[in-house]
Order: sequence, then structure tokens, then C-alpha cells
Amino acid sequence: MMLKLKNLKLRQKVTILLLIILVAGLGLSGLTLSAVLTQNAKEEISSTALVLMETMKSVREYTTKQVNPELQDKLETTFLPQSIPAYSAREVFEILRKKRDYKDFFYKEATLNPTNLRDKADDFEKKIVERFRNESSLTELKDFRSLPGGDIFYIARPLAITDPKCLDCHSTPEKAPQSMIDRYGATNGFGWQLNEIVGAQIISVPASKVIQKANQSSLLVIGIVSIVFFTVILLINIFLNRQVVIPLKRITQVAEEVSMGHTEVDFDQLSNDEIGHLAKAFKRMKFSLDKAMERLKSTGRTRGHTKGNRNEENPGG
Repeated sequence: MMLKLKNLKLRQKVTILLLIILVAGLGLSGLTLSAVLTQNAKEEISSTALVLMETMKSVREYTTKQVNPELQDKLETTFLPQSIPAYSAREVFEILRKKRDYKDFFYKEATLNPTNLRDKADDFEKKIVERFRNESSLTELKDFRSLPGGDIFYIARPLAITDPKCLDCHSTPEKAPQSMIDRYGATNGFGWQLNEIVGAQIISVPASKVIQKANQSSLLVIGIVSIVFFTVILLINIFLNRQVVIPLKRITQVAEEVSMGHTEVDFDQLSNDEIGHLAKAFKRMKFSLDKAMERLKSTGRTRGHTKGNRNEENPGG
């Protein structure tokens, strides 16, 4: 490897070095970048989910405070699912999911003891609700969950009974509307207490959505960094060629000509950097060499003249 590097030109060596730095830099920063962008994607999706969650909370409040009072008399004889806050929120969300931006989101009010078994919490959701019940300071949970159909990313908030009117249907079967008992029975959805956490609002999205969002950002960042770095490599090569390679080639060419006796050529000092100082040093060396050659020629001529005079004085000797 070292032998191959020795056979390469300076510009090639610098290019290889920069490419190694690029590959190593992208490799080392890849994991960190992936983690950061995944976190950013989670935060972005969480922000959307929280907006949706607050919207569903508003739907629940609207149903309780404005819809139910208007239907109070009718509810005594006829049960209307639309009067149930959880039902209204779920149905509104399903309509919202028809929009392209929200089609991957899912909403559930996972409840420990629901009236409608559609809202019953599974084992995983039960643990979330129990955490909210046991940790009063805990107001939000978000993480990944594995399901047979694929992993999902979820965000959950506690669902507490804060309106006393909710107890009209969920305290005891005797107080609940008969129409509700006829539809759902007198077994589920009773025994709730005011300010009790009975479930959790959970909004989820496929984990692939988070990963896809992070990967798109990663590719964009890596692409921009690579383009910038390759541009830098190109500019460095151009600069290296003009400021180092070409002047060195000129110095080498002049040195070769001087070594073959062509002393009329000269080293041009085109800059004041190290290359210019090198040319200046070669110029002084050439000047010294010229002087030395002149002295040698002068000494040779002097010796030849002296020897000729001696031969004239002693023609027979």
C-alpha cells in the first residue's frame, strides 16, 4: 500500500486523503445523525398528534356541554351514540383520517372499564393507564410498540373524569339512561369516580412513518454534505494544481535543463510562499553553480596559458 502511494502524484494523494476523510466523517456521523433526525421526526409527529389529541378533547367537551343538554329528553327513551363524548371523538377522528395528511394516524380512548367494548384497553394499554393512575406527575408517554402488523409509534395522555355530568351515565346502572342499558347492558362502564383516571387517549402512527421521515432528512443532509465536500475537493485540486503542481513541474523542468548544461534558463519566483522560496533557493544554487563553473573555466585557461609559456621557454626540454 505504501509503495502504491509513493507512485502516485501529489494531487492524487491529496484527493485520496480527502475522500478517506469524507467516507470516515460520513460513517462516524451517520449514527449520530440518524439518532438526531429520528428524534426530530418523533417530535414532529408528536406535535401533530398532540394537536389532534387536543382537537378530540374539544370534541368531547362540545358533545358533553352542548349536544347532550339538547338531547336530554330524547335520551330518556332513545339511546344516541352520538351523545357519548368518546363516540363523537372517535367518529370525528375517522372522518379526519380520510385526509391525506392524517391517514396514517390512529386514535383510541383506551379505557379499563368502557361502556362500548370497542374502547376496551388491551394488555399493553392497560399498563399505560395503570402508570398514569400510579404516577400522578406523569402527564404524557410516547414510545414505540411492537404489533403483529408492524411496529408503531404512540403518544398517550391520561383520560380523567373531570365533568360531574359524565357520572350520570357511568356511576351506577340505576342512574344511567335506560336506553343505554338496553343497548350496552348493565355490566360495563360503571363505577367511575370524579377525577379518576379511567383510560388514556392514545394516538399512534406506523413506526415506518417515523423512520421514513428520518431517512428522508438523512438523505437530504448527507446529499448536501457530499455535494459540498466534493465541491471542496474539486476546488482544492484546482488550487493545488495552479499553486503547487504547476510551479513544481516548472522548477523540476528548469532543474533538469540546468543539469544538462543549459544554463541560460532561469527559475522564476512567481510567489512569496514556500514554492516561491524553493524557486529562489534554486535560483541562488544556479547562480552559485554558474560562478563555480566560471572559476573552473578561468582556472583551466590560466593553467593552459602558463603551460604554453613554459614550453616556449624550454623548446628542447
